[in-house]
Amino acid sequence: MSFLSRLFQRRDPRDTMIPLYNAIVTEGRRPHWYADGAVPDTLDGRFDMIAAILVMVLLRLEGEADLKQESVWLTEIFVEDMDGQLRQIGIGDMIVGKHIGKMMSALGGRLTAYRPAMQPGGDLRGALERNLYRGQAPAEPALAHVEEGLRLFRAGLDSMAADAILSGQLPQ
Repeated sequence: MSFLSRLFQRRDPRDTMIPLYNAIVTEGRRPHWYADGAVPDTLDGRFDMIAAILVMVLLRLEGEADLKQESVWLTEIFVEDMDGQLRQIGIGDMIVGKHIGKMMSALGGRLTAYRPAMQPGGDLRGALERNLYRGQAPAEPALAHVEEGLRLFRAGLDSMAADAILSGQLPQ
């Protein structure tokens, strides 16, 4: 690529959100969610866990009025990643859109379910049973592990500056 091509090439503004998205996926793939939390280690289970982490970040960003665009970009990156994942496992072009529509509906449902569940007195346990475990609640210790882990994760997000989160730093 020539110097002039690079000089006038437009950068996708969503690229600034890739480190955050990568951190969300890394968090959603941590083994403890699956081993200690009994989240099913399947395509659906991994989608549900990554979606749960993404929702916690999106809920945190909702608290910042000037970060609406960043939330949109983060969601768009999620959709593009899911599209690529579906194609990688062999879902054809004719059906990918239908699957993406279902995934976006699922993400919206999780936002709707987890938003009140994360409020004081909210029923996170019930929301997890319905959404993360899809009605098949695990043993009490596993459910407690995920509930506590997500509450701690969200509390950690709440204690962080928005700039740190946007740069891809997440609570440990």
